[in-house]
Amino acid sequence: MVIKVKAKSHSYKVVVEKNCLKDAKKYFNLDRKVLVVTDSNIPVEYIKTIRRQCKSSYVYTFLAGEESKNFNVYQEIIAELFKNEFSRKDCIVAIGGGVTGDMAGFAAATYMRGIDFYNVPTSLLAMVDSSIGGKTAIDLKGYKNIIGAFYPPMGVLIDPEVLISLPIRHVYNGLAEVIKMAATFDASLFKYLEDNVEDIFDKIDEVIYRSLLLKKDVVEKDEKEAGLRQVLNFGHTIGHAIETYSKGDLLHGECVAIGMLYVTDKKIRTRLQRLLDIYCLPTSFIGDEHRLIDIIKHDKKANDDKVNVVLVKEIGTFDIVSMTFKELEALLWEMYLEIIYK
Repeated sequence: MVIKVKAKSHSYKVVVEKNCLKDAKKYFNLDRKVLVVTDSNIPVEYIKTIRRQCKSSYVYTFLAGEESKNFNVYQEIIAELFKNEFSRKDCIVAIGGGVTGDMAGFAAATYMRGIDFYNVPTSLLAMVDSSIGGKTAIDLKGYKNIIGAFYPPMGVLIDPEVLISLPIRHVYNGLAEVIKMAATFDASLFKYLEDNVEDIFDKIDEVIYRSLLLKKDVVEKDEKEAGLRQVLNFGHTIGHAIETYSKGDLLHGECVAIGMLYVTDKKIRTRLQRLLDIYCLPTSFIGDEHRLIDIIKHDKKANDDKVNVVLVKEIGTFDIVSMTFKELEALLWEMYLEIIYK
């Protein structure tokens, strides 16, 4: 399955195919210097499979985890490119999850004002979410994605077979983003997730493909998040705050799962919660709502005393509303009471 994404700067292909890593050279221009950026959790055979197809290759490996998505690691990637005399004609290939893609993409965007970047996402979360759309970034002082750029990849390879190497928690973590897309854009996909619980992993190719088609449509219409693309932040405004607050105890998708419930109408919240429960995703979080609001105020989407929030009143639909921090705090307090008195 091949999806063609049109960015303002260029078009690129997203290939969803089992065992496509061995055919990377068919889709990527690897006949040049290649820096493979990866993390410490990625199986060595994935890296070797890509390197065997490169004319000349180097590897930079960082310690797995969101904590590594910082300026120091970014600087080390740039230093590796400089040390090995990479030119603007050379490229970076990211092999890993969203953190790897974000950092490698940002390094590619900024080294010599931009070199080619290819993405090989190995987590379900990265496959269905960050693999396309061109968002690249690093964190700063505990706040997510504060420094970044819109920089679309030159190509993406998605091999569902690599998911076998993931802990099951991380696969469910990725399903949170699929549920997000379905809840806002595709009621039929939401029902598909409800109806195929027993064999969802056998149908994961279809799930990935359908999710990417939805995201492709959004990012092509609004590449730099001026309007429609804000919908992809459903669950993220509060979810990102919870993720920062939890200091690594909760994964990104798990935080988005909780965040979605805060901004879902009561009449369908039970249905969403049931689906999250089925896929072993958390549905509650107890923390200091004042601290969460303070974190949200540092979110790049915040504007003065307001922030745009995506609300879902019916599955497959959405509204984007501007809320004050006091209104957002009231939402947090309402959910807190629901959890306490459940």
